[in-house]
Amino acid sequence: MKHQIISPRAMTAIGPEQRLSMAEARHRELDSRLQQLGRRAFLTPGERMEAAQLKKRKLAAKDEIESLRRRLS
Repeated sequence: MKHQIISPRAMTAIGPEQRLSMAEARHRELDSRLQQLGRRAFLTPGERMEAAQLKKRKLAAKDEIESLRRRLS
């Protein structure tokens, strides 16, 4: 997964369309990793913790996507 760190100041300079695009890309990356973990027959405790954290981050990305879509419409 590629991680891009953007400062809060830079986020204010980014338009809502670009923020939406970034949030959608992040959501796809998180979903992809969750699918990888889901294909395993057994998850280690660390992998279960990772999956739980990924689900929370994916939900946060989805909330951000919906908020940006409402703002853009």
